[in-house]
Amino acid sequence: MDYQTLCRYLCHLVCLSVKMVWSLDQVPLLTPPQEPVSDHRLRVFYSCDKPAAVQLDCVVSFDTGIVSSVPLRQWDCVPGEPRIRTVTLRLPDWLVYQADGIVPDSQWVLTTILQASLSYRRHGGTGPSPVSRDVALLQPRTFFDRPVKQHKLCFPWSTQMLRLTPGFLRTQCPWEEETVHFLSSIYASTGETFGITETLRPYGSEVLEHLRVKAISYSWCFFSIWMFVTSYCQNMCGVFYHIDPHNNYATPTVLLTSTGHLHVQVNGQTGESSAFLTTYQVPLSEWCELSVVLQGRTVTVSMACIKGEQKSLQSTEFVLRHTLRLNDTEGYFVIGGGNFVKGAKGFFGPVVYHRNRIPPHREHVVPDVIKDVNLTGWLQTCDAFRMELTMKINGYSHMMKQPESCHSAFYEWLKKDRGASRSQCQQWETSAPHRRQAAKLVQQIATKRGGQNVSLTAVGRALYTLSLRKLAREGSIRAVSRALPLLLQSGCLGDNRALHLSSVILSAGFGVREQPKKAWLLALLAAQKDERLALLRLGFLHHRGLYGQVQNVDLAYGYYANIGKQTTVDRQKPSSEQTYVEAIYLNNEEVLKQQTHENHHLFQWLKLQARRGTTEAEQAIGRMLFWGQQGVAPDLEKAVRHYQRGAIRWEDPQSMYDYAIVLLQGLGIEKDVEKAVFFLKKAMDKGFIPAMNALAWYHEHYQKDYVTAVELWEQADLLNSHDAAFNLGVLYAQGRYPGKPADQHMAYKYYLKSAERGHIRGTVLLSEFLITGLPGSVDRRPSEAVLWAKWAAEHNGYLGIVLRKALDSYLTGDMFSSLLYYMMAAESGFAVAQFNVAYLCELNPGHFLDTAFTAYCMRKYYNLNIQSQTPDTYALIKMGDLHYEGQEDGQKDLLSAAQMYKTAALRKEPQGWYNLGLLTEEGFKLPLSILTELGISQLYLSDQTLLLSALYKRCRDSDDTDAYLPCSLALSKVYLQLFKKEYSAAIKLAIAIAVVAAPTIFLIIPGLLRRRDLSHTEP
Repeated sequence: MDYQTLCRYLCHLVCLSVKMVWSLDQVPLLTPPQEPVSDHRLRVFYSCDKPAAVQLDCVVSFDTGIVSSVPLRQWDCVPGEPRIRTVTLRLPDWLVYQADGIVPDSQWVLTTILQASLSYRRHGGTGPSPVSRDVALLQPRTFFDRPVKQHKLCFPWSTQMLRLTPGFLRTQCPWEEETVHFLSSIYASTGETFGITETLRPYGSEVLEHLRVKAISYSWCFFSIWMFVTSYCQNMCGVFYHIDPHNNYATPTVLLTSTGHLHVQVNGQTGESSAFLTTYQVPLSEWCELSVVLQGRTVTVSMACIKGEQKSLQSTEFVLRHTLRLNDTEGYFVIGGGNFVKGAKGFFGPVVYHRNRIPPHREHVVPDVIKDVNLTGWLQTCDAFRMELTMKINGYSHMMKQPESCHSAFYEWLKKDRGASRSQCQQWETSAPHRRQAAKLVQQIATKRGGQNVSLTAVGRALYTLSLRKLAREGSIRAVSRALPLLLQSGCLGDNRALHLSSVILSAGFGVREQPKKAWLLALLAAQKDERLALLRLGFLHHRGLYGQVQNVDLAYGYYANIGKQTTVDRQKPSSEQTYVEAIYLNNEEVLKQQTHENHHLFQWLKLQARRGTTEAEQAIGRMLFWGQQGVAPDLEKAVRHYQRGAIRWEDPQSMYDYAIVLLQGLGIEKDVEKAVFFLKKAMDKGFIPAMNALAWYHEHYQKDYVTAVELWEQADLLNSHDAAFNLGVLYAQGRYPGKPADQHMAYKYYLKSAERGHIRGTVLLSEFLITGLPGSVDRRPSEAVLWAKWAAEHNGYLGIVLRKALDSYLTGDMFSSLLYYMMAAESGFAVAQFNVAYLCELNPGHFLDTAFTAYCMRKYYNLNIQSQTPDTYALIKMGDLHYEGQEDGQKDLLSAAQMYKTAALRKEPQGWYNLGLLTEEGFKLPLSILTELGISQLYLSDQTLLLSALYKRCRDSDDTDAYLPCSLALSKVYLQLFKKEYSAAIKLAIAIAVVAAPTIFLIIPGLLRRRDLSHTEP
């Protein structure tokens, strides 16, 4: 026995001696173990002044809140001298050992208490009542820290088999968000009120949640934010901040000032707030990691910046007068811009939050995602190229501005059209071979403009136009590799359209090697400059997780919300650069025949009908000219003339409404509110619901008569007006509904109603509610928010102009340009464009695409289309055919083919039923799951002919009249096979009888004929 143990025993004896003076009822534990172990020798001291019982128990509490008491030993206590009893402690195996099939698994153990109690029997037999108790706390061991029990007997066979099954013994801790990756990709911030919204939930573990709640009033956590600032904002802009349920800034809030300093704000436990500025500035065009450490009353803000191989580290520490308060499950966190502040301009990299710990000292290592995109490498190369062209612009501009002496007419012509040649070039005129085209354009523009107003932006636009012209002229996929360098140079000079097109080409592998990382870089550069299609593209990539990008609906929403909100603004500013988005499939001949232009016979016929008083024709022409629909170029003034004629001459309520709206807004005509109100009232008197809504808007904005406005909107809402529902939602949100306070929940309900009716702005505001949630009434639903925002974004007019160019090229026979434009929209996630790209690749007129790219193109874009919310049935059939024909290795995938055909059949496509029948005829047994979805599961075990007849009947009875004949023929074939199968024996017997009887018949018939002849010859 060692010295410490001996001292402990002596202390126990002394204490017991003192206690015995006062009471004989004692039951202390002398040698409890430190943790649950097996076969521990436990010494228990006990004494009593009358007969009693000693009970030894193990009390265990679990993370689920359950408390379990396990009886271990019991013995009698006889009055007299105190005694010491040694017992072998046999704790439950599930508490001591790892689960192995014989030792059962247990829930997560929080506490283990060894308890000894002394009790007497109560009078009346009511059970023992402890008069003395002693406890010892045992430190529980985690599952994998426990030993494995060495069993003396062999495992039974059933347990041996269980141990071989996957997943056995894979006991893991429940996953908890202790380290939160708010952003693990790169986000391009345009410097507007758009960003990434994130929320956190409480821990599932009681222990972690208890520690989290305890730390609310004494924060102990760490935030890491990577950012790349391109320019400072005019006022403060958002970096990373926390918004509480009352829409106030909470701990932590990090903003960027106009001077580049960081503004940090935190809140205290009693509601007080503290804010401070860092002494250092965030540099421009460098990747920097901002670190915010919250520790009690101390806030430490550090910044590590990486420039090439050099690293700089700066840090500021602030000690507050109050402790910090951070409840990270309240409200939401924002990266970049939001509803209350614009975001910093530039790029945000990975953002990490350690909820309950502060990492030790670490090296500031650039994340792999930042290395892969190589943003700084592109900018350095681009800056060198811009500097070179700037020198050329200055040189040629200076030359053009020099006073000239008299020259011949030939020199003046050469100077005007080509630039005057000289016998020797100056050093600044030399260029690398791949940059000579750009240098030549600089010279041409400087010569044409006389050295005035020559800019890098103008050169970039010229390069983009030249690239498209070269691609259209050659009309071959081989031209792409030669045009791509010009597009990249154009993008470097500020043409964001060129950046997007280059990104699409590199991503699709269209004539060049696929480079997904560089394609992503170019998309980020274009999106950061607010290129609409690039924003759509990045939203699509992160929504679906394509091309190696992280699937993140919150990140996707940040992009979709940006273009969705701008769509509502763009639609109020019609221009030649945008037009109405039309979802036209290239395999829809009826819709293609309706495409026209001002000189087309269809448009001329509509004009004739409009002059004759056909109001529908007047409306159609006005709509085409105003929105640029069906191939007609937008012309607001002409559209207004048609609205005016329909309103005044024909008194058509639709034309009255359209004419009034352009008068209210001054679009294509001088603004005239009084005349607009006059026509709105006339249209409303004729029962035109949108006029009622517009008149209510007039009362709100011009008369400030909210009562009348609400009355009209309520009436229009009952008649399913989407504008009315939206405006009522705005009144509730802003607290301007007469007699009622602001009510965000009612606003949400009206926005939802307007979105379901097709209101774009209402859809955008609805998505804002869904991405943050509304405490107590609306749950946060980011997956729904991103779908609504995507729908709004895909109505943008800049997408519409690309689709129109694609369709016009197709109608004029320029298949290559059509494919290129459709690909720009398809890579942005527009499902109709994805279908049209695959369809063009399938047609491949003139074989302008090689065979390998054609197969790749069809499989990729048909597959993207069928994964959209509204897959086309033709695409489903084609994907089924591609699965049936096999992969590149020739291996068929009949199950996937059947799944595609099944989905098409459920969408009322008869070809799906027909193809399922063909698969069945070839011997493929349709799975029960497919038959169940088709509603014919009872035929799973039936004869094949019964299944075939059911499939072909569904095909024949569809609404498609073109399918009636082929499906009927297939059904007839099945019936013939069934008849042959059931009556084959009878048919064979009839044939045998016919064969045997035929000679006899042939002998009888001639005899009868001879007898007949003889009877005719008798006198």
